[in-house]
Amino acid sequence: MNNPKEKILIEDVTSLNSGYEEIVKTLSKAIKAQPKKVVGIECYPTTNEELLLKKIIEPLQPDCIFNSNDIFLPAEKVTEIIAANLTDDRVFGLMSHHKFEDFIDEEKFIQQKKLIAGKRVENKLVVIYGVGASLFESIDILVYSDLTRWEVQNRYKSKEYSNWKAENTGEDPLKMIKRGYYFEWNIADRQKKRKFSTIDFLLDLHRENDPKMISQPDYLKALSKVVSQPFSLVPFYEPGIWGGTWMQEKFSIGQDEKNLAWCFNGVPEENSLLLEIENQLFETPATNLVLLKPKELLGDKVQGRFGKKFPIRFNLLDTIDGENLSLQVHPKVDYIQDVFGATYTQDESYYILEAKNDAVVYLGVKSGVEKKDLMNALEKASQGKETFDDEKYIYRQKMNKHDHYSIPSGTIHSSGKDSVVLEISATPNRFTFKLWDWGRVDFDGMPRPVHLEHGKENIDIFKDQNWVTQELINPFVKLVEEAGYLEEKTGLHETEFIETRRHTLEKSKLVKNHNSVNVLCVVEGEGIIISCPTMSFKPFKVDYCQVVIVPEQITEYIIEPIKNSQTKSVKLVQAFVK
Repeated sequence: MNNPKEKILIEDVTSLNSGYEEIVKTLSKAIKAQPKKVVGIECYPTTNEELLLKKIIEPLQPDCIFNSNDIFLPAEKVTEIIAANLTDDRVFGLMSHHKFEDFIDEEKFIQQKKLIAGKRVENKLVVIYGVGASLFESIDILVYSDLTRWEVQNRYKSKEYSNWKAENTGEDPLKMIKRGYYFEWNIADRQKKRKFSTIDFLLDLHRENDPKMISQPDYLKALSKVVSQPFSLVPFYEPGIWGGTWMQEKFSIGQDEKNLAWCFNGVPEENSLLLEIENQLFETPATNLVLLKPKELLGDKVQGRFGKKFPIRFNLLDTIDGENLSLQVHPKVDYIQDVFGATYTQDESYYILEAKNDAVVYLGVKSGVEKKDLMNALEKASQGKETFDDEKYIYRQKMNKHDHYSIPSGTIHSSGKDSVVLEISATPNRFTFKLWDWGRVDFDGMPRPVHLEHGKENIDIFKDQNWVTQELINPFVKLVEEAGYLEEKTGLHETEFIETRRHTLEKSKLVKNHNSVNVLCVVEGEGIIISCPTMSFKPFKVDYCQVVIVPEQITEYIIEPIKNSQTKSVKLVQAFVK
């Protein structure tokens, strides 16, 4: 959390409040300046509302306190309404397009509004708090208590929180995350977008013993600063049943975990921004940057195609001294649109950072394999009747460091053990259909779910050994070669919307952004320095494996290798939307 490369220094912002006492003082001052006295505190789902009540609301000494939970239908009725979105599946649902208004108990809402209106006329101090509090139109001061999706997921897993209107504390975390992804986060984000212009203060309760609050104008000023320069997100690491030891050793993190399988360090949908303001840290969801500064961040071309969605995703997969990933396939575009209500699919690629002990990548099927035979073998394996014979059906190739494999949707794939993969993909990141998981159970003792019914509809059986070797393996094309510099196009496949370039540097080089937001990662060497030809931002240091986002409004930038006695050149992967 305190790593300087994750902090974004924000100057000329003075409204940050630190600690509950200071937050209460600032809110009290704002309340005294108001002719009317209704305060609303909108909460992102899983906000600790009891803590909010005790530490902020009660010290304000309001005359009346209302919890917005009281205006909604009972939990069982809400779950009934969204049953079609949740489905009976443990992992997959259907994207919800609901709004909070769809779940209001109108009689209770009218009654609450009348009570609040009466107190408002009497100039009584009223506080309305909770999820959906901003639905009340009579609010004079609006505070938004925000959380990142990663923090929300951790709270699900803690068995101390429930989903919104679910009363399911302690439920299977996969089901809770499913409800969040397909319903809860959508409905909360829609309300956030609708009400953002009326917010007065934003509240950071990620670290509940060290709360922060900032005014909305200064928050927007801070986001404008973020998109004027390269920046990194706060990474998070997750153990997994197949995870390895490379990240633990390389980055000296997660030493108390069994392993580390994933590092998510370039996923604005779930990662956070860490704003350094007056020597204090304010953590906020990176997705807010996409919602509020899409033109500056994404550019016209990308926003016109994807809306307020960040389309590129970087993460690390570590299986060094671990196990194979599950054998899997991602949905084709028409399938993800028709079945799940998503707009684009999870095309991806594997860039190999490390490989040892004859590590392999699984890609496509062996030539001559019939789909009916493949599915029959997978079905028998899923029922425990026999072990799936991957050597018979699945094509695999030995991995080497710096190989790059394109994986368009419909391609069976897996990364083998003893490798570290930089996964470069599109961002619909929950649509992985597992076909075979090597007979494993997860940390919770439950079998990891497989989805053969979805997989069958999406496996492109024509993607066999011949097709894969011609189309998907190391499609390197030299674009620029000169003394001390090489630029190569490394992928992705022509059917995928992301393009990647690899820059091998022994000297500084000016690069273009290709009219797209850029995502960068140093894949070999000490690191690089990113600077601006016009000096519009300060030079930005990037370490090995650090993922960096360069906003589209930075149309060109200089990359300079950091050299040491062991490193003569640096390799950098650059991704952008074609």
